[in-house]
Amino acid sequence: MDDNTPVIIGVGQVSERVGEPGYLERSPMDLAGAALKAAFADAHARRSLPQALDTLVGVRQFEQSATRYSAPFGCADNVPRAIARRVGANPEHAIHEVVGGDRPQRLVGELAAEIAAGRSKLAAIAGAEALSTMRALLARGETRDWSEHRRGDEEDRGPGPEGELANLGLSARPSERRAQWSDAQRDRGPGLEGIADRTAFKHGVAAPIFAYPLADNVRRERLGLSLADYRLEIGRLFAPFTRVAAANPHSAAPKEWSAEELATLNDRNRLIAEPYGRLVVSRDQVNQGAAMVLASVGEARRLGVPEDRWVHIHAVADCAEPTLLSRASMEQSPAAVAAISSALEIAGIGWEKLSAVDLYSCFAIPVFNLLDAFALDRDDPRGWTLTGGLPFFGGAGNNYSSHAIAEAVARCRAAPGSFALVGANGGTMSKYAAGVYSTAPADWSASRWQSLEKVKPAFAVLDTLDGEAVAETFTIQPGKAGEVATLVARAGDARVLANSADPGICAELRKGRVVGRPVRIEDDESGINRFWFL
Repeated sequence: MDDNTPVIIGVGQVSERVGEPGYLERSPMDLAGAALKAAFADAHARRSLPQALDTLVGVRQFEQSATRYSAPFGCADNVPRAIARRVGANPEHAIHEVVGGDRPQRLVGELAAEIAAGRSKLAAIAGAEALSTMRALLARGETRDWSEHRRGDEEDRGPGPEGELANLGLSARPSERRAQWSDAQRDRGPGLEGIADRTAFKHGVAAPIFAYPLADNVRRERLGLSLADYRLEIGRLFAPFTRVAAANPHSAAPKEWSAEELATLNDRNRLIAEPYGRLVVSRDQVNQGAAMVLASVGEARRLGVPEDRWVHIHAVADCAEPTLLSRASMEQSPAAVAAISSALEIAGIGWEKLSAVDLYSCFAIPVFNLLDAFALDRDDPRGWTLTGGLPFFGGAGNNYSSHAIAEAVARCRAAPGSFALVGANGGTMSKYAAGVYSTAPADWSASRWQSLEKVKPAFAVLDTLDGEAVAETFTIQPGKAGEVATLVARAGDARVLANSADPGICAELRKGRVVGRPVRIEDDESGINRFWFL
């Protein structure tokens, strides 16, 4: 192997659950530092890894990604340097990554390419979340000081368009959302529209937790299932995930659930947005940290890292998607399919060669999208998660896929020569990164990281409409003032959103087939579209 061949030499995970033995109320930076320290130890090196570290990327945590996640205890103002201090490192390059669940997996490709090109020898990725501790302390009326100032150069890549969208205040009233979006567009330009359309923001479905149901309901209608039957479909997908989570010591919710329990709405499993109950959406209340260390083969040898710790990066591919409303089919993500297809092609293997797979599972549709596209069996004995999935293991913000990669590395070491795949999703299936791993050597004389061209939009998106359209999908959000339905409709070669708070219309949406039904849409005085059936 060439000395510049990149390999993963160490991975680390740390976690704690409120009130359990060993609970230390650690801050996000303390968790991230502990995870990186564990990753260094996992390499079994004979020489100091912290002193040799030349690049450290800090994954952006919730509080620095979106204002709806406040930071009542403060944050580090230089995340990579704050993490580095906890392990005694002083890297030449310190990077704070943009928002996105795809980022850790994409970063593996970026850092591996830097190592292969000889511009780096030892690099690390680390991140953590402690929302569970933060909320527990606030509930007790307690406070902590998690703020810290660290000197040193930092490449802060900013939140990116996804983070900027979240920072517009998704809890604002529709009329306020409209003004906030206009201000943001004026200040920044059209970049936000890479994540969500203006009309999605105005109508209350820009946040992933309300946008993904629109996509899952497209699939539900195509399958001809009722809302109750589709909830059971989601339960059958996720019940095996809960078994993995129940056996994972780092899980935020280590409990096994049956498909029927996941599908039944009740006080504990309240409706979030049709068709999702609380149990099957990504869990953000976690205390989890994960890190990984990459090295060149030459540096790994110099530092005395045994070869049985090396896991090779056979491929990384990533791709971006147009907004949900502008896609050819709202239930599909061609970007995710392209990223995984390319990664497998670069690695020179097919699905049948994979022994371990983790598909990003913030909601059901990102998993269904890939199972449908590749004709995969939902009940494949390999399973589709290595951690337990985001609703059960925990959705550790932008850093979840670091945990998945750590698990993949462990699987590869336990079965030398086998292959593992990690798929990482960002936004509303807005971007995807996939990686293939194995202890078998990978030749990096040509780059094995490929960033694919962004998928082109297929539909225009209208901000307003006064006229008739044809219904395509919907969701219903509960609220203190009553339920609000959001409908997606087609008007010629464009899509449009509209809302209704009419209980009769909400009942009609739940009754039977919605796709293809004619509707009337009008723009009301607040700038929000309203609809009713014809």
